[in-house]
Amino acid sequence: MPISTEQLTRDLKRGFAPVYFIHGEELLLVEECCHAIRDAAHAAGYHERQVLTVESGFDWNGLFVSTRSLSLFSERRLIELRLPTGKPGEAGAKILTEIAAQPPADTIIVVSCGKLEKQTRESKWARALEAAGVAVAVYPVEAAQLPSWIRRRMELKGLKPGPGVVELLAHLMEGNLLACAQEIDKWAMLFGAGEVGLDDIEGHLGDNARYNVYALVDAALRGEAPAVERILNSLRGEGVEPVLIQWALAREARELAQMAAMVAAGQPVMQALEARRVWAKRKPLVSGALKRLSKQASQDLLRRAARSDRVLKGRARGDVWQEIQCLALAMSGLKPGTCLL
Repeated sequence: MPISTEQLTRDLKRGFAPVYFIHGEELLLVEECCHAIRDAAHAAGYHERQVLTVESGFDWNGLFVSTRSLSLFSERRLIELRLPTGKPGEAGAKILTEIAAQPPADTIIVVSCGKLEKQTRESKWARALEAAGVAVAVYPVEAAQLPSWIRRRMELKGLKPGPGVVELLAHLMEGNLLACAQEIDKWAMLFGAGEVGLDDIEGHLGDNARYNVYALVDAALRGEAPAVERILNSLRGEGVEPVLIQWALAREARELAQMAAMVAAGQPVMQALEARRVWAKRKPLVSGALKRLSKQASQDLLRRAARSDRVLKGRARGDVWQEIQCLALAMSGLKPGTCLL
């Protein structure tokens, strides 16, 4: 039976299925689902836990025999099978199908893996696991959902976010849920329970490189070409990976292109900002960039971002730092051809 991550906690309170099949590309949420099952099972008396990771040469027959033998240490047990590739192979697929057909008594089996392609989700072994118990497909937290996710997580840790805190963390950590969760955990240890304001977290953001990358983006949006070059040279000197810088600039280029298209179609700038969920503190910054960049200029930014991505991944020839510099300076309003190293 397929359920959502939100439904899992409620489902566990009603009892246990013999098999849980957890899969998705957001590994933090996959692990937290497994953790929820683990805690509920332990509280219910499943004190023996066996953790197996499928690697090259994994003994599938040994797993099958184990599920058919009685527990040596307790009447109830939990078997966690981690399948990193999501591909058990022919032998593994056969064993998983057989286990799902006849789940062992007094045993909970949890099979977890990353994102599965459609063909894999529809395979015989995956369908068998889903039919035998509970399947949870874990989806990424979208940008529009991230602020609510951050607020809920902070509240679970006893933290009350002050004005702008949720928006700042969402802006800095979009695309990296694990880093976001780690920041919140760190704040809980640093500040304990209670309200957390922007002044409290300044200087406590664990990834200073990420923070400085956004300083680069903001300088570009303000049209400050000298500051862009200074920050970019600093990041390069500190050994910051270009993939982080390219990602932040490309994301901003995509947002600018979408908003510029809205404005060109007749929408007011503020309406475009609201539609793309630009948080209040950044609205003056982004609106200034939109007034400076035409729709054509924003499309040029997208093309530059695409090229820098190809160079970064080795799919096109060029110097990735030069491409990133060109992209950042073009975002600041510098004309093409004047941003070469």
